[in-house]
Amino acid sequence: MSLWNGDTIKDVSESVGVANLNEDVAKNLAMDVEYRIHQVLQEALKFMRHARRTTLGTQDISNALRVLDVEPLYGYESTRPLRFGEASLGQLQPIFYVEDDEVDFEKLINAPLPKVPRDVTFTGHWLAIEGVQPAIPQNPTPSEAARLSETTPKGASSNTTLSAASTLNPTTNETVTIKPLVKHVLSKELQLYFERISTSITDESTTDTIRNAALASLRKDPGLHQLLPYFVQFISEKTTHGLRSLFTLTQMMSLTHALLENDSFFIEPYVSSLIPPILTCLIGKHLGSSSSDPHSQTPAHYALRDLSASLLKLVCKRFGDSSHTLKPRLTRTCLKHFLDPAKPLPTHYGSIIGLAAIGGREAVRVLILPNTKLYEKVIRLEIEDEGPRKSEAEMCLSALVGVIKQLEEEEEEGAGGEKGKNGVVPIIPGANADEVKVQLIGILGELVGEEVWKLRREALVKAVIEAGGMRI
Repeated sequence: MSLWNGDTIKDVSESVGVANLNEDVAKNLAMDVEYRIHQVLQEALKFMRHARRTTLGTQDISNALRVLDVEPLYGYESTRPLRFGEASLGQLQPIFYVEDDEVDFEKLINAPLPKVPRDVTFTGHWLAIEGVQPAIPQNPTPSEAARLSETTPKGASSNTTLSAASTLNPTTNETVTIKPLVKHVLSKELQLYFERISTSITDESTTDTIRNAALASLRKDPGLHQLLPYFVQFISEKTTHGLRSLFTLTQMMSLTHALLENDSFFIEPYVSSLIPPILTCLIGKHLGSSSSDPHSQTPAHYALRDLSASLLKLVCKRFGDSSHTLKPRLTRTCLKHFLDPAKPLPTHYGSIIGLAAIGGREAVRVLILPNTKLYEKVIRLEIEDEGPRKSEAEMCLSALVGVIKQLEEEEEEGAGGEKGKNGVVPIIPGANADEVKVQLIGILGELVGEEVWKLRREALVKAVIEAGGMRI
């Protein structure tokens, strides 16, 4: 026996075009309808109880239909309660119906048509780039973000923890909330990775295999962008406090090289923080010396300065176009140390190779070549003397000759790739060897000129003389 009347089933069947429904079929359908309704209500009551409510809502029915894999009810939900009207037809049972709002038919006809809804599409946009949210239409504006971040309640029911951090503004008599600083939270895996990398690089007892593996990981791993500011700060601190240790300084430059070679890092915002450690290892006074005497430095610091110059060249090559002041600032710094005779000779060595690394052949032609003869006065006495600075002066002389060799490459490119004759005295049409040597020494000075002349490279001599403003 079903609670649903068979006549109701027949009315529904006739509305969908099924006439003359059998009585037995109508009764069986009525029993099935009753079972299905009970099933939906039971599932809806479960949602109601899990939501800690005592009133069954339309959303509970929709969730129950979704769980039972039944097509949901379409339409718009409303929190407004329904109003039911009663209509009686003679002696029959009264009929209840939902009262709808009356709409003026004339206004409905004259009303403008609604806009055609857009097609459902999916697109991607940048939510944040390096922690900075770009100003695009998909992201909230700063005013909306400030309004959403305003989580401090007002009134007497405010949280006591937040109210304790509030102060009274004496000018406006309003409560000003002091919010705590937001800390950058790293996962335990990244923290452990940072500790292992920093330990393996700075610990002298670590084998070269482990140290090279750590640097290789920094060069290739793509998921380390959150650690980039920590590595930059680590390099700066270790360089500042480790000037007496050549091992520490060398490892910091190797770490810097690994960070620069990782293509997944957006390292441009941190270039200004990486330049000071590189310059320190390039033109620093006391690198690896245990005393304040710069002459107590071991010769191994020249390899560190060469590595720093190569890093400076890499930085200028990658970021020189985006930062228009990068190369001029670095050039002024190196040129200032190169032309200062009071600076120690190792600093002069770093300045010479640094200028060549920053500006290439143009810097050699414009900045180094005109000052070579004047700089000879600084190193001549040290080379002729058998004192402790002789080896340093010879390294500066070797650096000058090395950067001047870059002019030969330019001369070879202009000659279609043909190299000058090596192993013979430079022969240039219209001038004998003695005249060419005199002109070369007049440009470079006696010390540097003799060293360049000993190389016996015609293209190099020709490039130096032409760069010096002389014509043969």
